[in-house]
Amino acid sequence: MSTSRQLIRGLSLSLMLLLPTGVMAKNIADVEVADTLDLGAQRLQLNGAGVRSKFFIDLYVGSLYLPRAETETEQVLESPLAVIRLNITSGMISSQKMQDAIIEGFDKATHEDTGEIAPQIASFMALFGDEIKEGDQFTLAADKQLGVTAYKNGAPQATIAGDAFRRALLKIWLGDEPAQKSLKQAMLGG
Repeated sequence: MSTSRQLIRGLSLSLMLLLPTGVMAKNIADVEVADTLDLGAQRLQLNGAGVRSKFFIDLYVGSLYLPRAETETEQVLESPLAVIRLNITSGMISSQKMQDAIIEGFDKATHEDTGEIAPQIASFMALFGDEIKEGDQFTLAADKQLGVTAYKNGAPQATIAGDAFRRALLKIWLGDEPAQKSLKQAMLGG
């Protein structure tokens, strides 16, 4: 089989693996949030979902999928696999605004000490380089063994290795200074 055919087959498989399965669990800010998500051979359960808002504008719906329900950040960080999905619900989010928010999130998640993971952050930021539109979906699969695989609208973008990076990324939404406390609580099933 040719290399390009293998790549297309692999991408098709990746897209199928990211599709929600089962019945929709809930509708949040007009986004249907599935109760399960298949990633490879692993079926993940919706742990919780909520809205990231700013100045009374809903920006995105964030959801957390795990192998089993967890209520504490440290449990999620120790999970072999955790998936954060962001469904963009506002045209107010631009590529630059998303990049700024992610950089701020990494700063807070690392207590302003991003030096160790700076190369991984730079690679990750490329995911948000293209135009972001209402309806776009970002899926961040944080695998304890492989690192973080990022998808935009179901298409794989990159896998970024490193446990320190994986932990910092999850802490953007689940750490001591999360993007939004109410979203953290909702993602942790609260």
